[in-house]
Amino acid sequence: MDFKESLQVLAARIVKLKDNVKTEEATKTSFVLPFLQTLGYDIFNPEEVTPECDCDYGTKKGEKIDYTVCLNGEPIMLIECKHWSADLNKHTAQLFRYYHVSPAKFGVLTNGIVYRFYTDLEAPNKMDERPFFEIDLLNLKDSHIEKLKQFCHDQYNTDVILNSANEMKYINAIRNYIIHQTQEPSDEFVKFLTKQVFDGMVTKNVLEDFRPMVQRAFQQYTNDYVNERLKSAITPEVPSIDKPAADAPQSEDEASAKDKLIVTTEEEYQGFYIVRAILCNTVDIERVTLRDAQSYCAILFDNNNRKPICRLHFNGGKKYVETFDENKVGTKHQITSLNDIYKLSDEIIATVKSYL
Repeated sequence: MDFKESLQVLAARIVKLKDNVKTEEATKTSFVLPFLQTLGYDIFNPEEVTPECDCDYGTKKGEKIDYTVCLNGEPIMLIECKHWSADLNKHTAQLFRYYHVSPAKFGVLTNGIVYRFYTDLEAPNKMDERPFFEIDLLNLKDSHIEKLKQFCHDQYNTDVILNSANEMKYINAIRNYIIHQTQEPSDEFVKFLTKQVFDGMVTKNVLEDFRPMVQRAFQQYTNDYVNERLKSAITPEVPSIDKPAADAPQSEDEASAKDKLIVTTEEEYQGFYIVRAILCNTVDIERVTLRDAQSYCAILFDNNNRKPICRLHFNGGKKYVETFDENKVGTKHQITSLNDIYKLSDEIIATVKSYL
């Protein structure tokens, strides 16, 4: 299982368990430690992941950071944890104090779902107010996963991260500014764009006339961009995984044409990772595989068509998950959310156990 898949399995686990995680301590053991484990750190080695390190600050004694991550005997990250439902914006000051008295170069504030990474780009040994990188495990993006890899045990390099941190910080700030302006454009932003296309005086009335046009322009651009990406996704060279063998011989051209019609969607991948999460305590999840087809997405045991675990019917207006009994008779269950797949855990586990 690669790094991305490991994060997605962890994300599925969080969705499944979070409502039963009632305390900050439970958040640490259920979500944060598995996250550090995914990054490749030995959470059972106190020389690598040290809990409750002293971080006394001035007259404040007995201050402790939740975890200090070390590499080659040197602290590299301080991790301050909060309950998964906590608003991280209210807890930055605590990490700020700890960072000031520690030689670690990076501070991490997390609720087990969102991880904010800080350093001292603006003043030495003084943690910046803004994180240079943030990742949300329940809203994973490929670009964020690639950046997170820099913090993995086998890839960690302080200089490499710092060289990209300044750029990452301001790119994220600019991105957030653009997102905000597309939703609630400020007077200055509307005025700037209006002046690019309007020759008259930009009065208050003109500004109010152009404000909805600016919003619609961004919406149209976004829609056009998404449509272009979708078109490119279903034209030649579309990768698909583990196509089922045909019942009758096909020419290479026929097989290729059928393959090009198969697009594994993000929802199907997420459903697949949820099924893996359900089965992680039952079998090695590498034995749980995905094989897409035109009418449904099959999840198989040992990549064997004769051992179906379930099928995802996500192509229509309504979504169904088909489970199988011991006689391999299928039953379709309508779902309204991917999280509903967890309600089928008993059926899915029973099916796999019948193959063991």
